[in-house]
Amino acid sequence: MSTRQIERKPDWLKIKLTTGDNFKEIKNMMRGKTLHTVCEEAKCPNIHECWANRTATFMILGDICTRACRFCAVKTGLPTELDLQEPERVAEAAEQMGLKHVVVTSVARDDLADGGASIFAATITAIRKRNPMCSVEVLIPDFLGNEASLRTVLEAKPDILNHNIETVERLSDKVRARAKYRRSLELLQRSKQIAPQIPTKSSIMLGVGEEWSEILQTMEDLREVQCDIMTIGQYLQPSLNHLPVSQYYPPAQFAELKEEGMKRGFSHVESGPMVRSSYHAHEQVKSAQQA
Repeated sequence: MSTRQIERKPDWLKIKLTTGDNFKEIKNMMRGKTLHTVCEEAKCPNIHECWANRTATFMILGDICTRACRFCAVKTGLPTELDLQEPERVAEAAEQMGLKHVVVTSVARDDLADGGASIFAATITAIRKRNPMCSVEVLIPDFLGNEASLRTVLEAKPDILNHNIETVERLSDKVRARAKYRRSLELLQRSKQIAPQIPTKSSIMLGVGEEWSEILQTMEDLREVQCDIMTIGQYLQPSLNHLPVSQYYPPAQFAELKEEGMKRGFSHVESGPMVRSSYHAHEQVKSAQQA
């Protein structure tokens, strides 16, 4: 039996758990509407803070991903269903929560011809119908480079188009499954070509073996395709079956990276040990709109 253990986290990664009425209400609502959140499925460390503040990232297209990225805690396998009523249930939940900004993401559905793009579009439309003043951010997979799928999502006019590049180019094949660094850049570039008015966003996680110079190069690459918003956070190993953490970056280094990103022209950079792609997303959309 393996005796390997997950390395002890430094003090700055300790969080205060909050499980008040808002947290319990949102959890019960998600279960009642048979909805999934990436907050739970990906074991996000900010779930207690965000749910206490009545914010959540909905995960559509089920909870089984067709890919097996080495950093991700979401279940992997072959999905068996496609729920066409899911967009309306997401919209109902967002309305009941009184959200002003909704983030919608998904598992990768490489088994579907459009990668699930039509469900993304239907979800955006359903949320707008019930909540006309609510902004909608989508965090999409790469759709295996299918431009038609990207167009389907963009035609529904999300307020922010988010696609995570996840790591530096040298480590991309090691960290991600099927996704390609250059394909991710192409998706962000195509988004700007198709719908230049829609801000784009991407994220990287630190602590999987990258060099400082490679982080800065990733910033350059994202800006070259006119990516507007960048988020940077610390990778945390979900289990012994996932990639080990190579390094824990202190808060001061995240602050330095925020400065580096802003110098390169991002409208907003969210950078910190506990930052995840959707963390403080409602603040990021304001920055993008003012840029």
